[in-house]
Amino acid sequence: MFAAAVIGSTFLFLINNYLIFWQGWPGLWKFFAHQQWLGLGPLRSPLVDDVLLLGWIQLGILLALLAGVAVYVLLTPQRGLRVDSELWSSVAAYVIRGCFWAVLLVGVVDMVISFLRVEGFLVALFGQEMATNLGRSVYRGSHIHYPLVILGFIIALFARGLGFIWLALFVVIAEFQIVISRFIYSYEQVFMGDLVRFWYAALFLFASAYALITEGHVRVDVFYTRFSLRGKAWTNCLGSTLLGLPLCWVILTTGMASKGSSLNSPLLSFEVYQQGYGMYVKYLMVGFLIIFAVSMMIQFCSYFLSSVADLCGESGHKDVAEESAL
Repeated sequence: MFAAAVIGSTFLFLINNYLIFWQGWPGLWKFFAHQQWLGLGPLRSPLVDDVLLLGWIQLGILLALLAGVAVYVLLTPQRGLRVDSELWSSVAAYVIRGCFWAVLLVGVVDMVISFLRVEGFLVALFGQEMATNLGRSVYRGSHIHYPLVILGFIIALFARGLGFIWLALFVVIAEFQIVISRFIYSYEQVFMGDLVRFWYAALFLFASAYALITEGHVRVDVFYTRFSLRGKAWTNCLGSTLLGLPLCWVILTTGMASKGSSLNSPLLSFEVYQQGYGMYVKYLMVGFLIIFAVSMMIQFCSYFLSSVADLCGESGHKDVAEESAL
């Protein structure tokens, strides 16, 4: 129930953040203040009509989440902890898989658009109005990037491999074409370097959750390797709950607390680089931090459940570190 509640509250936080700052909903805090619940004082401008209704809907979403978690636990009393651990790990894998396809599609398409714009081909191919629109970050983000992100998550439903590993190859290819075009053909544009940074940032942040569960990250163990199975399980449980999960929540809450926060602001404004003819993906790179926090949150919960299963003596333990070494 703990893992389901943490993951459910994470997605609830993201949904509420979108409803509040993108759609103008009041938010639960303002709604509670309007009702003077939890000891909160009344608002200076009370919520009225449709806005008040939206507050009730947000409260309903919260209650539905709590009910869903409770029902899930009650209906699966015999479900093993390792089964739940693998379930949440597969959810994290799907999120990363979808993001890989999204950054691949967005990177290629935005690079082509930027190339056509730099060389002056957009007007000839699509007309003056479309060329002007594609030069606006808001239009390109909402009409090009977001549909490609959705397409990426649809592809991820059918492509089962963790494709982010291929980003390493794509980064090398992108860097290689910069070398060829610059030193052989004396041709270089801003968007070429933007593509490398875009894919490299995705590779670094998307791989973190996978590295955690497969023990692929760099670690210096003084005591951990000498611990027994129960000692390692206790260490992983405490580390996940006291260090890992709070870190992810700090990233989300501090970066998405208001419209001007470090994560919300670039996403709301479709922030781009100062070079006008580069790729329009800077705001998406800010979003990578959200993906990092969410995927790590889910994977920490999976890690926690697997460790609790070891403490409870459930069968099916896998020594991932030894398997990875092999």
